[in-house]
Amino acid sequence: MANRIEELNYVPEMPEKARNIVIVGAGGIVSGSHLPAYKMAGYPVVGIYDLDHEKAEKAAKEFGIPNAVPELEQLIELGVREDAVFDIAVPASKTASILRLLPDNAAVLMQKPMGESIEQAKEILDICHAKNLTAGVNFQLRQAPYMIAARKLIQDGVIGDIVDIDWRVVELHPWHLWSFLFGLERMEINYHSIHYIDCIRSFVGNPKGVYCKTMQHPKMQALSQTRTAIIMDYGDTLRVNLHINHNHDYAPDYQESTMKIEGIKGTIRIQLGLILDYPTGRPDKVEYITEDGKGWRELEVKGSWFNEAFIGTMGGLMKKLEDPSYHYMNSVEDAYHTMCVVEACYKSSEAGGLNVDYAQ
Repeated sequence: MANRIEELNYVPEMPEKARNIVIVGAGGIVSGSHLPAYKMAGYPVVGIYDLDHEKAEKAAKEFGIPNAVPELEQLIELGVREDAVFDIAVPASKTASILRLLPDNAAVLMQKPMGESIEQAKEILDICHAKNLTAGVNFQLRQAPYMIAARKLIQDGVIGDIVDIDWRVVELHPWHLWSFLFGLERMEINYHSIHYIDCIRSFVGNPKGVYCKTMQHPKMQALSQTRTAIIMDYGDTLRVNLHINHNHDYAPDYQESTMKIEGIKGTIRIQLGLILDYPTGRPDKVEYITEDGKGWRELEVKGSWFNEAFIGTMGGLMKKLEDPSYHYMNSVEDAYHTMCVVEACYKSSEAGGLNVDYAQ
């Protein structure tokens, strides 16, 4: 396989030596992102399984995977024989049942979310610990090249201490691409805004609380929620706000997909082009400004969320296998904290705001 990592200028986590991979699931996220990313990184995929065997065979043919097996048990046997990492990309409610079938001490990367509730997340965490799995969750946005670039600017002290994070998404999302989302009680935060919550945590850690309202739209009543407002409470110095509207069904002129990180000495602004006209997307853009009076500057960043970010989530897991002391940012333990924040968001939304007293 061709290794094209040299084309990137902000490289995600990668191992010294790639491990074999076997994949459970051959849906759109696998054929559209996992497999292209692994091919780019030179990660060898030796087997794939899907309930729809034709999908597995199609993916195997397209990406040169030597084994498309008709039974999950066969894939697990293949994974053990090839000392492979298990890549599980199935609906979140099915993850725990597959983890139980894996051998003890296996390595596994799970597609997000980590279950569809905090109870499922805890079940997954407990299984991983009981079976001594080296496990990660594919919250890949934190591994996107532009997030790596932003993190480097922050670590270098370019913008100083972070005091404000503002995330705005205003667009028309093609939810029809994921039929399994229709009818779910919890949708928008679990399957979209969770990325933003997780990415924010990767910059500033765990919030002490949240204020949230997530809701339906009259034009999209087949989905439980498509709009969300979240305040992540980090105390009296750091403000974190998320404004999410997936129903801007008008011209693209004022669509937004932007993360702004403001510090004491400067600000970073990232346009996540993928979300604008998904899945084709528009160009990404990273800009920053500091106190030096030079105005806004654009930082060249090669690579994007899809597909390059998927290199790091798998690569970091392989690095963890090489060195157990390595800090793997996508560990299942860290992902559980993201699920705790998500759970708090849903509870806050259900509880509602403080009633206003209009009495005179």
